[in-house]
Amino acid sequence: MAKQISAGPVKNSHEGKRPGGSSQVVYLALRDQILQNQLSGNQSLKQDKIAASFGVSKIPVREALKQLEADGLIEFKPRRGAFVVELSEYDIIENLEIRIGLECHALQLAIPNMTATDIKEAQQILEAYQQVSSIEGWSELNRQFHHCIYAPCGFTKLLLMIDTVKRQTHSFMRLKISQVAGFERPHAEHLAILEACKANDVTLAVALVRQHIECTKKEVTAYFRRLKQAD
Repeated sequence: MAKQISAGPVKNSHEGKRPGGSSQVVYLALRDQILQNQLSGNQSLKQDKIAASFGVSKIPVREALKQLEADGLIEFKPRRGAFVVELSEYDIIENLEIRIGLECHALQLAIPNMTATDIKEAQQILEAYQQVSSIEGWSELNRQFHHCIYAPCGFTKLLLMIDTVKRQTHSFMRLKISQVAGFERPHAEHLAILEACKANDVTLAVALVRQHIECTKKEVTAYFRRLKQAD
């Protein structure tokens, strides 16, 4: 059964950051619902129903859907309209391969520019990581940690590309793979990555980030293998 599209408030992560315009309001609300699995894969998104639920015309809805398409969260099917993207194993593995290239390069560029403030901020994030017990909390702090260590690279477009690629599989990774990976393994890997950054060891830090994402690839493959075995 298709899940209901809601025009409810956008989550607090966007509070104070919402640009003007009804298209952006619609975009952020729909994006949250997709990322939180409130709108499921392959669900149809009817422009007239969305417009009615938000009390706007179809024009801002169309603009919002184009933004979601650019994010890789929805797709337009010929003569059928917009649908929430349903990710396959191939899609997710390819996404992770792209992440390896982008994130390793960002970290390679970032480490020579890291300051004591950057290291301290990353340490504080990992300390907070130990205090949370929810998948949502781990997911958000994981995002913050990786952004913190990549940000000193200084290339805004590179950081935006990393963020966009991650958002394309965020819902799947948060809801499915995080449950498999748990807390301990990712946390230990984060600590090792940070130690390499503190030591200014670019080669080791980049190798650890690659290994970190390779482990996630194995978990994705194992997840889909279990699904096939259960059929």
